Amino acid sequence: MQKRNVLWGLFLVLIIATFLRTYQLDKFPPGLYPDEAMNGNNALEAIKTGDYKVYYPENNGREGLFINIQAQFLRLIGLNEPWVLRLTSALVGILTVLGIYLFAKELFSRKVGLLSAFLLATSFWHINFSRIGFRAISACMFAVWGFYLLWYALRKSNEQKGGLWQAILGGIIFGLGFHTYIAYRVTPLLLLIPLIYFRKNNGFWKILLAFLVGAFIAGLPIGLYYLQNPGDFFGRTSQISVFSSDSTLKDLSLNIGKTLLMFFYDGDYNWRHNYAGRAQLFWPVALMFLGGIILGLGAIFKRYLGSRSLHDEDNSELGARKMRASFWLIFLWFGLGLLPVIISNEGLPHALRALLLIPPAIVLAGVAGIWFYEKAKERLHPKILGGLTVLFLILLFLEAYQTYFLLWGPNQNTQGAFAANYVNIGEQINRTSRLHDKYVIVEGGGTDVRGLPMPTQTTMFITDTFLPQDQRDKKIHYVLPGQIEQIPPGALRFYLR
Repeated sequence: MQKRNVLWGLFLVLIIATFLRTYQLDKFPPGLYPDEAMNGNNALEAIKTGDYKVYYPENNGREGLFINIQAQFLRLIGLNEPWVLRLTSALVGILTVLGIYLFAKELFSRKVGLLSAFLLATSFWHINFSRIGFRAISACMFAVWGFYLLWYALRKSNEQKGGLWQAILGGIIFGLGFHTYIAYRVTPLLLLIPLIYFRKNNGFWKILLAFLVGAFIAGLPIGLYYLQNPGDFFGRTSQISVFSSDSTLKDLSLNIGKTLLMFFYDGDYNWRHNYAGRAQLFWPVALMFLGGIILGLGAIFKRYLGSRSLHDEDNSELGARKMRASFWLIFLWFGLGLLPVIISNEGLPHALRALLLIPPAIVLAGVAGIWFYEKAKERLHPKILGGLTVLFLILLFLEAYQTYFLLWGPNQNTQGAFAANYVNIGEQINRTSRLHDKYVIVEGGGTDVRGLPMPTQTTMFITDTFLPQDQRDKKIHYVLPGQIEQIPPGALRFYLR
């Protein structure tokens, strides 16, 4: 496949990825979930005080990088609206699509990279979290870009063409991932694969050291914070761990089954995370994912390289070794990504906690898709195969568009999952004169944040009243049900139920 055609194809894929992650961002998802709003309120506080934190302890604790980037969008755009908070996720999602192309291209071939990028661009699973203001979506981006640059640097070094600065940059990007999401902490074990397969290559130790130095520097701030605050290192892990169960082995087995099944049949039932119960992968992609597993096992244990288009190396032992290393990296990534999900006993299958599984699953599907395409070339006329390929790609795009924008987005369950009523209350308050005292009675429960339950965060963000001074300036008072008697007669009341 000519490089020029690949670049045009990648350009089109990025347009599709951008469209599916930004179109009607002011409308879907509806509302603003309190966890998103908590990020927004911390971001607004950081803007006003100049105190940008490495770690924000409220709401069970969150690494600060994503929130601090959200703060810059809020500062530049100057609007307290949900879509502004979600721009960070959309940008991260688009960059991940580009990253998966480069990553899969480096491991396998341009064709595999291009198809993998398209599959990710049209994945409802990835689209959904690319439009929600949760920090977890950025873990995929940092991991993909970090390991792409490491693989690239190792290849260049072995060819005696440099690679040192790519290794340092890759390490920095990889290290920034530790500022994203607790599940990311399993990723250093992926370095075992290059250590096993490439340790005898030219310049290997120099490249690995440069990568580790970059990662150390980037991860140092959060590491120092955890040393000073060890209780925050584990967060809620111990509260929801399967090891706290009375039947650990049974629960662990069930968790593994539920998590693996969600790719093909029984997906996350939380409307915030998924179109409830829908498989995390569209069924043709799920079959491709399964095919990629089979091809990978064949390449590893039988030294079978499959179709020539699956790799840009020749059929030498060097090419075979790189192919096996690439599949081992993908399989180990998938196995490590499973761990944070299956050791949890909360809400399985859990699409959010399983986000790190998306890159390896998509790349395996891309490998199988290209393998099948090359086999079909031997039996079908080029025009027929070309037409079928275009129809298949259109089908993937239309399925993603329909599921997200026509089925999931307008669904009443989705509005409830994102607390749309709390946003409506905030907008009502904004339309009310500042001269009137307004009392918001918080009847919803949740984690305590500075004396008030989490549901308060959504209305606070919409009205920009997280800080006490802003509440006083706008005459907005947040009270609990037991404090209703303190409300003056005739004062305006709003209920967060």
